[in-house]
Order: sequence, then structure tokens, then C-alpha cells
Amino acid sequence: MAGIVIVAHTPIASAMLDFLDHIYGSIPDKIQALDISAHEDTKISTQRLQAAVKIVSDSKQVLIITDILGATPANVAGKFALNDTENQVMVITGLNLSMLLRAVSHRHEPLEQIVEKAIQGGTQGVVKIRTTSQMTI
Repeated sequence: MAGIVIVAHTPIASAMLDFLDHIYGSIPDKIQALDISAHEDTKISTQRLQAAVKIVSDSKQVLIITDILGATPANVAGKFALNDTENQVMVITGLNLSMLLRAVSHRHEPLEQIVEKAIQGGTQGVVKIRTTSQMTI
């Protein structure tokens, strides 16, 4: 089973973990959240990410999900993944609830498949329902 680390701006990662607790009744095993504050040194963030990965990496497969491409959480995760020689680490950005649920529900599959399922969940979870002028009461 792959481990999952949610890395995002404070308090998004923790809020996502709370969401999983709400949905599953407890936080599933091998999932960690890492909130990164606006002024945290990237060396400290990297050290904290390394500690979180160590907790979830029993299978040596780790998915890191970050909130937005180009921001500090994604940059720290990307550099970490490039330098981690102990684990197979993949990073995806654009975190949303649908993406996270899909990743968690498929984490018994190979890491490549988890990534594909998570991205599908993230994109398929963004839809226009209706505009208010189309709604009837």
C-alpha cells in the first residue's frame, strides 16, 4: 500500500486530513499532512517532509499531493522527490477533495495507477452544476 503525504499551505493539508477523518471515521493508515506556513524556511519544510515520508513509506511507494504548481509546497515536494533515493516518490499538484478521495481509495494499486486515478478524480470532480438563473424552486 502506497503512503500519501499532503503538502500544502497552512491550514489546507490539515483540513484535508480532517476531511478524511470525517469521511472514513478515522484517518486511514499511512497518510500524513504537512502544512507549510508562509515564512517557513524551505530547509525546514524539506526536513519535515522527509520525516512525514519516513512515516508512510513502508512499501517504498509514496504519493505527495500538493495544492498549487509553482508554490513553495510543490517546489519543496518536487525537489524532495528528485533527491529521494530510498523510495519511489511521485508528486501531483492541484489538490482537491475528489483527487484525495480517489488517491486514498486506490492506494493498494501500483503507484502509477494511483497517480492516474487521483488525477482523473481531481479533474472529473470539477463540473458546472447549474447557474442560478437555470435553477427552479
